[in-house]
Amino acid sequence: MFIAEKLKIISEAYPERVITSFNGKELSYGEFYRKAENLAGHFQDLGYVKDDILAFCLMNSDSFLIGYYACQIGGFTALPINTKLTAPEMNYILAHSEAKGLIYDERLASVFDLLEGKLPALQHKMVTNREFEAIIDGERRHAERREALDADTAVVFYTSGTTGRPKGVMLTNRNVAAIAEIWSESMEMDQDDRMHIVAPLFHCAASHVFSIPVIYQGGMVIIEEAFSPEATIRTMEQQRATIFFGVPAMYSILLNTPLLEKAELSNLRLLCYGAAPMPYELVKKVKALFPDVNVQNLYGQTENSPGATTLKDQHALSKIGSVGEPLPQTEVQVMDEFGKPLPTGQVGEIAVKGPQVMKGYLKNEEETARTIKDGWMYSGDLGRFDEDGLLYIVDRKKDMIIRGGENVYPVEVEEVLYAIREVLEAAVVGIPHEIYGEVAKAYIVLKEGNKLTEQAVIDFCKSQLASFKIPAAIEFLDTLPRNASGKVLKTILRDPVNI
Repeated sequence: MFIAEKLKIISEAYPERVITSFNGKELSYGEFYRKAENLAGHFQDLGYVKDDILAFCLMNSDSFLIGYYACQIGGFTALPINTKLTAPEMNYILAHSEAKGLIYDERLASVFDLLEGKLPALQHKMVTNREFEAIIDGERRHAERREALDADTAVVFYTSGTTGRPKGVMLTNRNVAAIAEIWSESMEMDQDDRMHIVAPLFHCAASHVFSIPVIYQGGMVIIEEAFSPEATIRTMEQQRATIFFGVPAMYSILLNTPLLEKAELSNLRLLCYGAAPMPYELVKKVKALFPDVNVQNLYGQTENSPGATTLKDQHALSKIGSVGEPLPQTEVQVMDEFGKPLPTGQVGEIAVKGPQVMKGYLKNEEETARTIKDGWMYSGDLGRFDEDGLLYIVDRKKDMIIRGGENVYPVEVEEVLYAIREVLEAAVVGIPHEIYGEVAKAYIVLKEGNKLTEQAVIDFCKSQLASFKIPAAIEFLDTLPRNASGKVLKTILRDPVNI
């Protein structure tokens, strides 16, 4: 069942049940559906037809989810845009996608003013807190029901663009419904769950792994505009959150926030993490502080909606570094360069097959054909299966360092660096070397009030790593550069001029 249909059914059966909480304001399923249908009807009245692209560049809020569901109700294609992009980056996405409508936060007006007249396909712009609220809260509109097919493009997410131009990932109605089913089953979500979202909703993980799956089951989404450790802890406590998702950096910060130990979080049942490897010591601390709460690691890419594998609580400490087993309805293989599955233990490219695999890249058939072969989506990640059928990511293909013919996987070096008591965050990249071709360089962020020398880091690495894996250079930073989804931007770290 497509997500708009499911929302309508729940809103009619349980109109008073709370669907979202944002800044102290709660919306019921009935109110939410009416607002989304009003917006869908408004754009239909403006002449928008099926498959027209409606972009929205919104901060985390209930408005974001209203906009997303309005697209599904009206038969449009949603295009969430990263709010942190510059005007030229926004211009590229809007021009490439040929979006016909745009809803944006009024705080971003100066960015979109720079694009005036540069987007011939764009027919209408709407600013939140003014036109948006007037329409969704106005006189009841009934959107025309348009036939929705499995293969219709429901949403386009532009990849973060860590290399080259971002690509528009087209996800269908079936993709979105499938990933809602898959993750809600994997996390055992139900109508009593209260999902706490601090990660950006314009990224597909916050929307498709958490928000939409919990709504699909009739639960509630607690939305914060952004992550702030003390505010997040207070919200988690006051709103009685049952599930929380954060990238490892968030957990590292939370665990170093004294308020966490004092908070009353007895409603929590599941702590999820993803987007980057979670060091063993960090998982151990989370489990020690929350012994009765399950933890779950999540792995996937925008191209699979996202969803490929998951590591559940029973393996959290015994299978550290693993991203777990294939999700329901999902096949995962480790392939050689000829597209043949490799045996247990051998490293190859991770490929995924399932109903959540994308339709393709918008206006990019060549890249689509390179990524999807015989129904398998090639992830660009290198991995291996262990004897228990659990998957380990060895590294991104592009991140692997080849030092004098020896492969160095940054994840392995980073795990060692995280074991140093003073280290809060670490990232390892390859830098040019006149003899070895490439060597490893480590960027380190220290915990507040701690000190550490380069020699101390090297000495510790010598006790843990083969000599060719030891970083040849170390640099201490105040923070690591990250994109909006929490991933470290290693392209920036490889070019010191940008730091």
